[in-house]
Amino acid sequence: MLKSAEVRTLSPHGGVFKIYLLGISNMNLRTRLFIVLALLMLSFSTWAQKADVYQTKAGAIKGYDPVAYFEASRPLKGNTAYNYSWQGATWYFVSAENRDLFKANPEKYAPQYGGYCAYAVAKGTTAKIDPEAWKIVDGKLYLNYDQNIQSRWNKNQGEFIQKADANWPGVLKN
Repeated sequence: MLKSAEVRTLSPHGGVFKIYLLGISNMNLRTRLFIVLALLMLSFSTWAQKADVYQTKAGAIKGYDPVAYFEASRPLKGNTAYNYSWQGATWYFVSAENRDLFKANPEKYAPQYGGYCAYAVAKGTTAKIDPEAWKIVDGKLYLNYDQNIQSRWNKNQGEFIQKADANWPGVLKN
């Protein structure tokens, strides 16, 4: 007889696994516990992995327009009327024109390392960012935790970029 067991987890997706097993009533308790524990471990490993793109409730880059860094040479808060979903994050823009530029070539405008702090990624971890702590180097946008970290990063940015490139995206598993 086909029976189901339901396992509620703490996964970020609010996951509920339904396990369909033939003859579950014939399985011994040890086997059933093993299956439930294996599924719980799977859900925790999914929960532990960081998102590819750092975002807050305000969106990617805390709601700032990634195109504005290039086109206006300064950070500008995006407008919720102009948004676009890319790589699991919501991006906001100051205008439809900026949104369309991003849609046409998101890799050109999106910050490096998924918008996590470039200095932290160079150090082998991730950290949130301050949209005002930024720099464009060789046509790529880099964000940092704050102005103090930005100053440290600026002193040896070439080396930090090399280290961060080597660490990315592996740091998402830490």
